Amino acid sequence: MRRTALLVSATLLTGLLPFAVAGPASGADDPAPVPVDNFEGEIPFANPPAEGIFTWGSDTDDPPTLELAARDDAPQGEKVLSGTYDISGYGGFTHDFAFAEPAHDWSASKGIRFWWDGRNNGKKVNFELKDGGANGEASELWTTSFTDDWTGWKQLEIPFTDFTYRTDYQPVGGIDQVLGLTEMWGYALTLPVGVQDQFAMDGVELYGKADQSLRANVVTDAAVYPVEEGRSAAVKITVATTGSAPIDEPVTVAYETAGGTGESGKDYTPVKGEVTFPAGTASGASRTVTVATLRDKAGENAETVPLKLTVTGAKAPAENPQVVIDAHGLPYLDAKLPVKKRVADLLSRMSLAEKAGQMTQAERGALTTPGDIAAYDLGSLLSGGGSTPTPNTPEAWAKMIDGFQLRAQATRFQIPLIYGVDAVHGHNNLVGATIMPHNIGIGATRDPQVAYEAGKVTAAEVRATGIPWDFAPCLCVTRDERWGRTYESFGEDPALVESMETVIQGLQGAPSGKDLKRNDKVLATAKHFVADGGTEYGSSTTGTYTIDQGITKVTRQELEAVHLAPYQDAVDRGVGTVMPSYSSLDILGDSEGPVKMHADAAMINGVLKDRMGFDGFVISDWQAIDQIPGDYASDVRTSVNAGLDMIMVPYAYKDFHKTLSDEVTAGRISGKRIDDAVSRILTQKFKLGLFEKPYADTSGAAAIGSAKHRAVAREAAAESQVLLKNAGGVLPLKKSQKVYVAGSNADDIGNQAGGWTITWQGSSGKITDGTTILEGMRKAGSAVTYSKDASAPTDGHDVGVVVVGETPYAEGIGDVGNGNDLVFSAADRAAVDKVCGAMKCAVLIVSGRPQLVGDQLGDIDALVASWLPGTEGDGVADVLYGKRAFTGQLPLTWPKSEAQLPINVGDASYDPQFPYGWGLTTLTSVPGGGTSALKALAVAAAVAEKAGSETAGRAIVTKARLLVQQKMGQTITAASAKPFADADHLLLTGRYAQAVAKLTAAYRAV
Repeated sequence: MRRTALLVSATLLTGLLPFAVAGPASGADDPAPVPVDNFEGEIPFANPPAEGIFTWGSDTDDPPTLELAARDDAPQGEKVLSGTYDISGYGGFTHDFAFAEPAHDWSASKGIRFWWDGRNNGKKVNFELKDGGANGEASELWTTSFTDDWTGWKQLEIPFTDFTYRTDYQPVGGIDQVLGLTEMWGYALTLPVGVQDQFAMDGVELYGKADQSLRANVVTDAAVYPVEEGRSAAVKITVATTGSAPIDEPVTVAYETAGGTGESGKDYTPVKGEVTFPAGTASGASRTVTVATLRDKAGENAETVPLKLTVTGAKAPAENPQVVIDAHGLPYLDAKLPVKKRVADLLSRMSLAEKAGQMTQAERGALTTPGDIAAYDLGSLLSGGGSTPTPNTPEAWAKMIDGFQLRAQATRFQIPLIYGVDAVHGHNNLVGATIMPHNIGIGATRDPQVAYEAGKVTAAEVRATGIPWDFAPCLCVTRDERWGRTYESFGEDPALVESMETVIQGLQGAPSGKDLKRNDKVLATAKHFVADGGTEYGSSTTGTYTIDQGITKVTRQELEAVHLAPYQDAVDRGVGTVMPSYSSLDILGDSEGPVKMHADAAMINGVLKDRMGFDGFVISDWQAIDQIPGDYASDVRTSVNAGLDMIMVPYAYKDFHKTLSDEVTAGRISGKRIDDAVSRILTQKFKLGLFEKPYADTSGAAAIGSAKHRAVAREAAAESQVLLKNAGGVLPLKKSQKVYVAGSNADDIGNQAGGWTITWQGSSGKITDGTTILEGMRKAGSAVTYSKDASAPTDGHDVGVVVVGETPYAEGIGDVGNGNDLVFSAADRAAVDKVCGAMKCAVLIVSGRPQLVGDQLGDIDALVASWLPGTEGDGVADVLYGKRAFTGQLPLTWPKSEAQLPINVGDASYDPQFPYGWGLTTLTSVPGGGTSALKALAVAAAVAEKAGSETAGRAIVTKARLLVQQKMGQTITAASAKPFADADHLLLTGRYAQAVAKLTAAYRAV
């Protein structure tokens, strides 16, 4: 799923107030302007926390290019700040003031102004101030915009009173929600989307004298006040000033209940009056207006009672608050009724617009205004990868989502939102959460209990922040290591993927859905339906991707056996939602050619819903319907008729809502199809208990990142380690040994966690809490020397450990051929050569897929596939130092060269570096006995298979595997590798006797 960290939403621009566009209009008594940026070189291009101007964007193509360019027509000085841009998601630049120095005080000025070289492109540009807080990246954001509708230089003046508080991306609840101006940390500009252009600006400065009569503003403590019928709502009205100074003149606020759907005198007692804040009143002073509601005996929808505020002497709130009399007495609100009856009752009351809203999912950062939740009856919001509140804490997540849920209470039926997030290896957007190994490592454990426990911890941490829905697990069967999503898969064998689907019960609880109301369970999502792991290299047409979102070409038999099989198991386990793939499916022999999965009615309606009996709802991927051929109306019509129930339209929620309604009205989408979709969505909301408890239950928040949860991740990391080679018994290490540690991934929490960690793409460095592999080793061993590039002297050490591999990526950004490959970096290769040339060495590969070791394999004594172990490097150290044995097995075939790809278990031609299922052990004793032992194990396996004893069968086959591996050693040939790999597949499908027979064949082939 493509996700973006929305520092600023492109869609937000359309709803912002325009600048006051004018030339200089300073009065004669105004002070001299105060320069902020002259762009003559006084401010460097540098990332925070150092003082500097820096760019940002939704992906690598979206940050604009910047330069300080000399221009003869520069309005001030000789240079201007200029740049080019071509933005598809969002992008812009920021000047953050130095964090280590005091914030700037702008409270004496009237506003900010700068010169802009107009392009007359008719596009909006967002301008944002950073006010208060600890620094520029933890401050309140205040925003406005202007439209570039002129040509040439013009000076734009913006009074500070024109800025509005951003409600979509903030330190939740605000620092004080007052533009204080006494602690300013900088400014930011968001450039237009969907146009390739250039820009230039110059002379940012403060102007004028603060207008005391406009410094005060009036705010309310909430925008929505739900109240039970018959009770009273208390609306708190507060006066605040920029700079927090007392008000100089009286401020009066006239209030009156008027309009809305509630009936005056019947549903509420009308109120009208005035509150006054005298001159000298301190900033932050409040008055309360009480609105009493009236009780009657009839069941009713929710009714709104707006409280109109007319402010004199200060700026009025951005919107009038409204009291909402809760819906009551209607069958769908009765928790004692069966879910099916509650759904039927609610559905019968809903309008087409309300139904369309339930089928719409928007990115939380893309909301033009929070009021759009009620205005468009939105059914769902999501956080894309990196789309987080500021600060990124559990408390902030819960408050943010509660704020969105409060807005949904202003709708007629108060249908709660269902909020979704990509928690694909723990609550990975949240700093401090427990980050599990990625799925590829979980698959390497071959332990369904580990998958279950990982899901259980993830669910508990996600739900504790107010999120009831997780876009996980990925049930893709990855068939080509060049795919950037390889690590999202449990492995290349559908039987292995199915065995790890215990994660669904860890997330959701019982298949019936009875546990979904618990405060430690979430709705799971099986993705990406179907065959996303089988896309052909070179078939992608998305940007520079080479394989992700491409075409899967398979026979119907291959489709059923390899890619569809895991979904039936997911349906049987009661998975609540399914997400289709971006990719296209081309079933060979049916003459239809490639069909986008989001448009494939035969697969979604026919196979998933009808044949498999899936009764949850289908959610689209990020903007995925836009990839369906045709215009937007066709995209909407085709996808909904194909069986999609909710559409993820992160930025286009308004267009989708209208288009869907229009298509139904025109008869191109049936009312029956809409009712089916909405029924499925409402069913899951009722099962989750959201109607009774829409707000976050944070009682489990203390366990987020706890020692107990990290112990689960540590165990998973330890079990995921696959020992590929161990010549001379280099591993396990001894505590008495002097160990030399090197390599790019030895001491990097971001690299070992991989993509989908804090941000969509992930990043290197100390991005969250946890233990690096080096730190784990230092705790486990007595003498550890670390030199990242192996430049420190190697003398005097007993053994070396070189930790190499990949840096983070996600989705098609990580495709091989899209700036990525499967070989070590030059620095990593040099570190391996240096250390392994000087002493016995073990090489750990931290990566989301196999790496080509090539001619260095002979110089490496021990080789470990560490995958992406997450935040608990202690788990890796546990097996390195023998606290627990290596038991992991390859979830993927490890190729000798890229020319072999794709290579998978079951291939007719199979000659890998290490076969699927390979994994040496450091157990103190490995089974022996040769062919006689294998014969005895074959008999025992047959008995276990007949008795249906999975525990006994797995133990027997494992003994046979270890025995055979010991003989194969490093002399793996095609003749031994193929039956060896086939045996692991047979084990996973319960054919224990055949598995031992294959292992016996591998033994004899050595």
